[in-house]
Amino acid sequence: MGRGVEEGSGLSGSDEILVARCQKGDKQAFELLIKKYQRRIFHLIYRITQDPTVVEPIAQEVFFKAYRSISSFRGHAKFYTWLYRIAVNTSLSEIKKESASENREKFIEYDLHASTLQSDSMKTEDPEELFMRKEFFKHLFDSLRSLPEELRTAVVLREFSGMNYEEISEIMGIPLGTVRSRIFRARARLREMLEPYVYER
Repeated sequence: MGRGVEEGSGLSGSDEILVARCQKGDKQAFELLIKKYQRRIFHLIYRITQDPTVVEPIAQEVFFKAYRSISSFRGHAKFYTWLYRIAVNTSLSEIKKESASENREKFIEYDLHASTLQSDSMKTEDPEELFMRKEFFKHLFDSLRSLPEELRTAVVLREFSGMNYEEISEIMGIPLGTVRSRIFRARARLREMLEPYVYER
């Protein structure tokens, strides 16, 4: 199934082994990769689309595309950045497809307990504090959803997925300077939209 993963690749040890097994036709190895990255891919898709109803079908498509293409993966990039790029491109394609549909209802759900933003500081016994935190994050997600998709994607990869600028450049297929510009603009827009809420608090 091709030359397979090259020596000196950017893969982590465990990913490299699993990818090599996949390229030899080992389906169980690919299932292990899915198990490893599924949660992160689900969160990434949701942050980009802001639509929980499309997360699972998009994720299934992402992993199908990855499985179909893994024989040609050469390890020049890290496996997860390669996978994230597939997820980003598939999510953006879905957004463009759905934007052409006039009558589709959106259902937005803010499940903070399942969110990657949840931290120990949110686990409070103070009902008022918990309410205020939930309201803040709801406002944050509303603001995030209002961003143009190119700004939203860049800032999601940086702030929610913890990618560095070089990884974002690779995932989005844009120059490093464009990454920095988009993240700067996204942060400025979010800061502007969140300022009244923060001030009121």
